[in-house]
Amino acid sequence: MGSYSIGEAINLLLEKSKWKHKVHELRMQQEWEQIVGKTISKYTRNVILNGETLTIYTDVAALKQELYFGKQQLIERINQYFEQRVVSEIVVK
Repeated sequence: MGSYSIGEAINLLLEKSKWKHKVHELRMQQEWEQIVGKTISKYTRNVILNGETLTIYTDVAALKQELYFGKQQLIERINQYFEQRVVSEIVVK
């Protein structure tokens, strides 16, 4: 049996147990302000990660439009933040 660092062992556990998706969703919810900034965070109600689809809920029409037109930039920012592909599609509701 090879030796692993604690981080590598945790990553292997997450991969094999399929918990990694849930961990990404929890991190996304907890670190949302750091990812998108204070203003966007303030006006979004909830973020849900389902597979690689991120659903963002907001009641502000102008923000919905801004998020809709900036989807690709936001996807890139999120994936860069997580240092891996976590999101490939965004749905704004």
